[in-house]
Amino acid sequence: MNELNRKEIDDVQVIIRQLLPLIDQAEDQFRSARNWGILDILGGGTLVDIIKHTKLNKASNCMNQINYLLHDLQRELKDVTIPTDFQMNTASFATLADFMFDGILADVYMQSKIVSSMEQVQELRRRLLILQDRLNQLAARC
Repeated sequence: MNELNRKEIDDVQVIIRQLLPLIDQAEDQFRSARNWGILDILGGGTLVDIIKHTKLNKASNCMNQINYLLHDLQRELKDVTIPTDFQMNTASFATLADFMFDGILADVYMQSKIVSSMEQVQELRRRLLILQDRLNQLAARC
């Protein structure tokens, strides 16, 4: 990472402080959807599907906000590559199949997508915490 000036460091730290709570919210929604998904696999039915997908919609809203802030972060850190295409790994067909076919295969497939999305959010948090630590070290030298 090229040396950043104090203002650039502060700007990046502000974005990270905005991102971390959104990541927590997204992870909470994915965790809740995962838990409802387990119930769905065990025979939860339509009501469980509705609750699970409500949680996924909330996670999707968080992910949209996260992506917006990641683009700002990328702009601030011109020479640092941060993936800015984090998205939920649930496709609309999978959602349709989950409701229409509401069987074990559709439920297990959707569950794998939920877990994958949650892992992606956890990885993003890990990367941002590393970046935040590096910025704190740089700020201490300014």
